[in-house]
Amino acid sequence: MALKIRLTRLGDKGNPFYRVVVTEHQSPRDGKFIGVLGTYDPKAKDKEAGIKIDREIAMEWIAKGATPTDTAYMVLVKAGILKNEKPVKKISKPKATAPKNKKEKK
Repeated sequence: MALKIRLTRLGDKGNPFYRVVVTEHQSPRDGKFIGVLGTYDPKAKDKEAGIKIDREIAMEWIAKGATPTDTAYMVLVKAGILKNEKPVKKISKPKATAPKNKKEKK
């Protein structure tokens, strides 16, 4: 059973509010969860005040093998629970190629 630390969306349309939860990797975003680590409010004026996560519970789940998603990882970094040691993924643009002619001249 693979566990993930991810965000569950709460709040109204245009006013997001998230709960940081531990869940099975196959469950849907707003589905069942095993435990709650805290909350994240991206619209808070003070970004650090918008993140409320219980450090001890988070470290306990990480020690048990729960892996955070990319977004949850950055929230945990902003909360000061984890260090930003995850490698940054570089997205490379595909090279432009000349269009191929489907009609061949004889």
